[in-house]
Amino acid sequence: MKKVVSCLVTACLVFAFAFFAKSAQAAPKATELILAGTEGNTTPQSQALQEVAKRLNASGLFKVKVFTAGSLSNDTDDLVTQALQGAPIIVPSDPGRIATNHKVPEFGILMAPYVLRDYRVLDKLLTTDLYKKWEQDFERQGVKLLTNNWYNGMRHFVTNKQVSKPSDLKGLRIRGFSTTIGLALAKALGYAQTSIPATDIFSAVQQKSLDGCEIQIPFTYSNRLYEVLKYNNMTSHYMLTSSLVMSAKFFNSLTPAQQALLVKTFRDVGTEYQVKVVATEEQNLKDMAARGMIINRNVDIPAFEKAVQPYYKDMGFTPELKNTLFRQLGLTK
Repeated sequence: MKKVVSCLVTACLVFAFAFFAKSAQAAPKATELILAGTEGNTTPQSQALQEVAKRLNASGLFKVKVFTAGSLSNDTDDLVTQALQGAPIIVPSDPGRIATNHKVPEFGILMAPYVLRDYRVLDKLLTTDLYKKWEQDFERQGVKLLTNNWYNGMRHFVTNKQVSKPSDLKGLRIRGFSTTIGLALAKALGYAQTSIPATDIFSAVQQKSLDGCEIQIPFTYSNRLYEVLKYNNMTSHYMLTSSLVMSAKFFNSLTPAQQALLVKTFRDVGTEYQVKVVATEEQNLKDMAARGMIINRNVDIPAFEKAVQPYYKDMGFTPELKNTLFRQLGLTK
């Protein structure tokens, strides 16, 4: 009897060992990912990256590390290049950059001045035929566009001179986007575009090699630009969104479950953080005003809108493209 029991116990142990060994072998290894941005640690964008990492890590399918404030590189284009060369990196870029760098020029209309003005259209954008076409266009260039519903704030001119009309910018050295879109805006408004990393704005102003920048409020606050620049001029010329991109080849190497989770998580967090960005903008403006910055709301927006009209022709953004975008977004009747 003891021999029979012993044999049964041994058989059970062997079965259990084989079962757990097989389970361990079958369990997929978590895929390592890096989320890398250039904004300060406290901006909504950086906080959103941390939230994405938290959710992905909790799934067990990914092992994610986050690098913000330019700690991996202070150049967004460099980070995207690293990703496309095979590094497991996801980068918050923007429509202007990726439209120019990856040959999908029409996508740049999302960054054209005074086109999109309400963050609440961003979730709808992802469902439009235009957006789905752009996703495919980027994929053919080796770029996987995970989402573009991350609202990052309105862009304004931040200077040591009050800017209320376009002519106030003439002759000023302004740091803006070093892309076709950024250069076209400088041409339309008459300022001198200066291309330096955004993280160098503070020191460049101190050294008097720069007169200001066009940037979003959370960046101005987190990088303490109110210490060296006097005016936040509320021009609201761009609605900045983050285009979350990675290598299409790397994305396609993931399992279907990983792919679905990645897209869903980035889109869900994008939706949730839109209202947080708006609240952050309002609070940042109050805090900067308390620190002595002048929030100039006396801006002639119609004059700026008129000044940028040649911009659309220069960029090849046809009225038909804008009308199609607006119609698909439900912005026209």
